[in-house]
Amino acid sequence: MTRIFVTTAIAGALALGLTSAAFAVTGEFNDMCAEGLALHKQVKTDCSINAQVDGKTYCFGNAQAKTDFMKNSSANLRKAERYYTKHQG
Repeated sequence: MTRIFVTTAIAGALALGLTSAAFAVTGEFNDMCAEGLALHKQVKTDCSINAQVDGKTYCFGNAQAKTDFMKNSSANLRKAERYYTKHQG
């Protein structure tokens, strides 16, 4: 009986860990804030605030940055890409 309980508990813990890993989001620009890059700033994020644009995930430092970026995502994305390319590494 104890063996079944321990085995079930271990299996549950592993399943929970795998489920949590599936929720981790990784974005373009090495998880830097896309709006920050468009404004020529390097702001590292945990990517908990993000948006999909053309099938790619972009991260934001806060909800306002996401809102501002999405108002004109194509122009802001071009600005962010130029700045990131010029200043990465």
